[in-house]
Amino acid sequence: MNIAVISVGSNLDPRANVTRARDLLEKEQRFLGQSSFVVTRPIGPKDQPDFLNGAFLISTELDLQGLKDALKKIESGMGRVIGADKWGPRTIDLDIVVWNGEVVDNDFYERDFVRNAVIELLPQLAQKKNC
Repeated sequence: MNIAVISVGSNLDPRANVTRARDLLEKEQRFLGQSSFVVTRPIGPKDQPDFLNGAFLISTELDLQGLKDALKKIESGMGRVIGADKWGPRTIDLDIVVWNGEVVDNDFYERDFVRNAVIELLPQLAQKKNC
């Protein structure tokens, strides 16, 4: 079994979409917990709704690429459109931040709300420094 922390964000009907993403993820993976969720200002264009951000902790039999593919399938199924504006509004954003205890996404180091959500789920990573 692999253990992953997935960062979660939405700014289009965020509470409903975060709940839906969790429900879809739970159908295929073992759900172990979720962090608190916080409201954050958008990164990039400011003329869009605030985001709801947090993280899920899961275990999975998938490998890293398999889980990435499964998350993209959930995003697509929920209507996420990846367009020219990387920082635009979205129904859901799911990214693997920690894989088997190792940080695999720089957002952990660059965004306090991601780091705080991860540490809430895996307190042992509080001392992790950017290498």
